Amino acid sequence: MGKTNQQKVKDFLINNGVIIVMFILVIYTGLTSNNFFTSNNLMNILMNMSSRLVIALGIAGCVITAGCDLSAGRMIGLGACISGVLLQRIDYSGKFFPDMEPLNVVVVALIAMLICAAFGTVTGFFIAYLSVPPFIATLAMMEIVYGLGLIFTGATPLGGYVKEYTNVANGKFLGINYLIWIAIIVAVVTWFIFNMTRHGKYMYAIGGNPQAAEVAGVPVKKTLILIYMKAAAMYGLAGYMLGAKAGGASVQTGYGYEMEAIAACTIGGVSVTGGRGKVSSAIIGVAVFELLKVALQYLGVDANAQYVAIGIVIFIAISLDIRKYIAKK
Repeated sequence: MGKTNQQKVKDFLINNGVIIVMFILVIYTGLTSNNFFTSNNLMNILMNMSSRLVIALGIAGCVITAGCDLSAGRMIGLGACISGVLLQRIDYSGKFFPDMEPLNVVVVALIAMLICAAFGTVTGFFIAYLSVPPFIATLAMMEIVYGLGLIFTGATPLGGYVKEYTNVANGKFLGINYLIWIAIIVAVVTWFIFNMTRHGKYMYAIGGNPQAAEVAGVPVKKTLILIYMKAAAMYGLAGYMLGAKAGGASVQTGYGYEMEAIAACTIGGVSVTGGRGKVSSAIIGVAVFELLKVALQYLGVDANAQYVAIGIVIFIAISLDIRKYIAKK
């Protein structure tokens, strides 16, 4: 039996309520504030979105399997610190490795990704083979990575980067910043993995029903390890990107970004109940969050009050996602 128009409207509002409210807020901000609808502001928003999109795309795979990754923020900090110590100028007085020449920027990005991926593999192993709940496993890894980061850097902020590294954020190709290009490439590769590979099909099957997936021959354990390994590699890349943009880093870089990424995925349509979500979901969610923050700044909302607003959005987004799931039951 088909749905009535009233039911369709209700479902539409439930599915897109947060996005609709954000759209109205953005339009209002643009009409009441100068310089909001400008190319410079748009480019700044895209720049801020770039690293956050990479994080959200990594965490989306975990959420699709009905998991989560609380270690993302600390992994980002680790990736930023690894990148920083390997790309400081040789004449910088506070150089971490005084006698070491700076490495190639692409090589350093790969090193940061590989080291973080190793930690993600360990997390995935505990989740897959020892049945540790993702919340607990990633919480433990969050503390481990943070502690190792403090030991590695001595809790000292990093700076004095070579120009080639800061140019990753400042340089442009076809008028678009390199950071945005990196995010686009990651999004395209992630779309291909989600939609055109067996790994992607396995991921959705596990999120839908892990027991049924295993009976159907899906290598559940191997797939889960790969998901958390891939996600951690993306956190390492995001840390590299944030370090280039800021021109410095510390173990606090990326702190709290995991919650924003999970919420962004949920707002865009990645269900915390598992089995549903697209690359476009992460893009929409990250865009909504970034537009929300910029709009609040233009409207003169106190910086501390912005955290309250973001928390309310997260609360509503998760509640609506659960409501959608219950309605389908």
